[in-house]
Amino acid sequence: MTESPQGTAVATPGPAAPRGRRGRRAVDVPDLVARARDGEARAVARLISLVEDASPVLREVAAALAPHTGGAQVLGLTGSPGVGKSTTTTALVRALRRAGRRVGVLAVDPSSPFSGGALLGDRVRMQDHAGDPGVYIRSMASRGHLGGLAWATPQALRVLDAAGCDVVLVETVGVGQSELEIASLADTTLVLVAPGMGDGIQAAKAGILEVADVLVVNKADRDGADRTVRDLRYAQSLGGRHTGPGAWQPPICRTVAAREEGIARVLEHVQAHRRWLADSGEGARRRAERAAREIEAIALAGLRARIGDVRGSAALAALADQVVAGETDPYRAADRLLAQL
Repeated sequence: MTESPQGTAVATPGPAAPRGRRGRRAVDVPDLVARARDGEARAVARLISLVEDASPVLREVAAALAPHTGGAQVLGLTGSPGVGKSTTTTALVRALRRAGRRVGVLAVDPSSPFSGGALLGDRVRMQDHAGDPGVYIRSMASRGHLGGLAWATPQALRVLDAAGCDVVLVETVGVGQSELEIASLADTTLVLVAPGMGDGIQAAKAGILEVADVLVVNKADRDGADRTVRDLRYAQSLGGRHTGPGAWQPPICRTVAAREEGIARVLEHVQAHRRWLADSGEGARRRAERAAREIEAIALAGLRARIGDVRGSAALAALADQVVAGETDPYRAADRLLAQL
């Protein structure tokens, strides 16, 4: 690296790196992980790209990251489009940075129907933090994955965790009623609603209150904020998973994220929830469940790949013919296919 006349670091050309069989640069995984742990943004970006692309070295990457994970606090933000998730995320990042915390942001954007890539709307809205070395922002395409997240989000979280982020914020797509997956990924889930959008009742209908650890009524300076809070309190009174002795009772916070009003209070509740997770043992249970879901997802992906390998094979064609002829049923045929795998 050398310095430009303006004092910023610029890359200087070096010797060409060896390339793999397909003409791509060979990946030195230990070096890449070491540089990511030193806070090098390019190394972090490269590791997340390997995860998203399901690189052949993905298993090696996972093994190298594993000893360095488990320290980051994961906050999920979900809610309907237009409630101010990106604005709230930006305000939370600013407050966390003032407290000296290193922050990672995974903003899951809807996929483009043409390119399959993320629309990068959140990256555009978070330009305030673009020059801060203590903040890493990554937009990820959902690529049609349901639940408001990208399929690679859990592995990308591990990258940011190993890279030394104290807090990782995961902002979901914002599709409304299908975003419940975030609850299984985050330590603390913030559900955002806004007045004037019917979100208090919609949240209750969708069951999204069940995933909330902290409820945030954003844009609370608008008419209807008091009614939204009342609706949420009424929905909470109907019961759910937050009932019973010792259960966490999700607080309701009012914010105006565009002016950073109420953000400090939200973080106080987040820290209170973190203490409750530790004291109750719920935090350990959630992390174990998260790991189990991740293992299950990887195993199912491997199984789908194997099924794809036999698609069009003589064995599958023979089983299909037997089903059509009434010689067997689809369940028995599936059992035979799995036995062959």
